[in-house]
This record gives sequence, structure tokens and C-alpha cells, in this order.
Amino acid sequence: MDFWTAALWTLLPTVLVSLIFFFVLRSIVRADRTERRVYAKVDAEERAKRGLPPRAAASGPSDS
Repeated sequence: MDFWTAALWTLLPTVLVSLIFFFVLRSIVRADRTERRVYAKVDAEERAKRGLPPRAAASGPSDS
């Protein structure tokens, strides 16, 4: 039983730090995605106010 307890206490810090790292990176990525979405919305509203055509959507990698 002592072996499994020692193994658990050995792995626990690594697992906890990994979980914290995961959630921090996840929040950064979500914040960036939200910020880009809001910026695109504001940009579209400003272009519409000035009578400019909508900006072309960014295209992804082409299939050809």
C-alpha cells in the first residue's frame, strides 16, 4: 500500500500543474477568439456607417 501512496503523491503535483496550465491556455485562446469576433463586428459596423463594402472574409487554406 505504501508504494501506491508514494506513486500518487509523486504524480499529483505534475497533474495539478498540467491542469492549471491547460485552463490558463484555454482561457487565453477563448479571450483571443472573443476579441477577434468583437473587433470584426465593430469593423463591419464602422464600414457600414461610412458606406464601404463589407470586408472580404479571410479564406482558409485552399483545397487545390
